[in-house]
Amino acid sequence: MLRRPLGTTGLTVSEIGFGAASWWGLKAMDEAEAIRLVHAALEGGVTLFDTGAAYSGGEAEPRLGRALKGRDPARLVVATKAGTHFADGKVRRDVSPAGVTASAQRSLKTLGLDVLPLLQLHGPSIAELTDELLGALEDLKARGLVRALGVNSFDPAVIEHAIGLPAIDVVMVDYNVLRPEREPLIARAAAAGKGVLAGMPLAMGHLGLRLHKVGGARDLWYAARALARHRGEVARGLGFGFLNRLPDMTGAQAALAYVLAGPGVSAAVVGATRLPHLRDNLAASGLALRPEVLQEIHRRQRGLRG
Repeated sequence: MLRRPLGTTGLTVSEIGFGAASWWGLKAMDEAEAIRLVHAALEGGVTLFDTGAAYSGGEAEPRLGRALKGRDPARLVVATKAGTHFADGKVRRDVSPAGVTASAQRSLKTLGLDVLPLLQLHGPSIAELTDELLGALEDLKARGLVRALGVNSFDPAVIEHAIGLPAIDVVMVDYNVLRPEREPLIARAAAAGKGVLAGMPLAMGHLGLRLHKVGGARDLWYAARALARHRGEVARGLGFGFLNRLPDMTGAQAALAYVLAGPGVSAAVVGATRLPHLRDNLAASGLALRPEVLQEIHRRQRGLRG
């Protein structure tokens, strides 16, 4: 597994990170199986684990803490998110300075850490990025509770604003073959010394209508969510089905290779709920797309814009 610097934070991360969220964190997934995936990721060289206080009905973060128990935290970059949490059956928002501080302190306990390597604000608006909030975040860093601060948003305007904030060290954006318009934004972030994490690098699994391969409850769950929330991406993903027919790599590996070739990308964060899928993802580290494949991706991206 190759590693890359996380901007100017001084942290180094595996170029493929493990996304501890969604079905992986739900009680519906057997915990022993979920923990085996984390251990397999560690054995495969993964050092970056990304989760959030609100993920999987609030279950993902503590599950990740249990999975990493006994591991040397100095060798890992565990990233979590504040600003949202799960309570009374719903995702709740609280981006107040007090709320974010309390969230960070809870995350330290649930993850079993003394220091959070990376704390990201989860989906804030520009108006919510106040001096008071940024001051509270910097106070967490000054107290030694957090090493690096970030913003996770799929709103380009928010990321653009975050790039100009000295307190923010890392940005996490939705970047994949369906989102080439993120590339100038990523370049500006990297030029400003920010670490860049690529979320949704597999485009939520929509490339080439892989949703038809349903083999159990987890597949039904992901398919239902995709059709309910991301129908447009499913339709656009049909145009990239050729990636699943390449002779030298799988579709997932091709999608990850595309993202990791993006200048300024520190890591691609991808989830997995089956060991073969995880191993397939990790094998993408160091792969490069053939020029003709990249040209075909660009041609189809131009078709999307048209």
